[in-house]
Amino acid sequence: MSQAVLVKTCGMAGKALRGKWRIVEMDLWDTDAIDLLGPAFIEFNGRRGSFRFIAVDCSMDVRSPAKRTDYDAEFSFDGFDEGDSTTGRGWASLGEDGTLTGRIYFHMGDDSGFRAVPVNR
Repeated sequence: MSQAVLVKTCGMAGKALRGKWRIVEMDLWDTDAIDLLGPAFIEFNGRRGSFRFIAVDCSMDVRSPAKRTDYDAEFSFDGFDEGDSTTGRGWASLGEDGTLTGRIYFHMGDDSGFRAVPVNR
């Protein structure tokens, strides 16, 4: 189920997004819930991307925004939520404080903002 991922390769924001980020906060769920299957994360890794929280495990197809926006990357995703197939879209932005914020939208379902911090940087 892996998909090609295009992460912004020029500019500081694209380079700074690369790597694994620990999701520490989400709008809809508390920390105990988001860490159900282990520490929640979102990862931008070369030409691949993925995230996991609660029982959601997905791969991402990441793009630079087509036009000027307030965020650094947008993505579509597919994967599984408690064993059921799921898809959606989202975006992520690097803050001046070094944290990553964004929003994940499940197709025909919930959406939630998130905040993440870098892992081992």
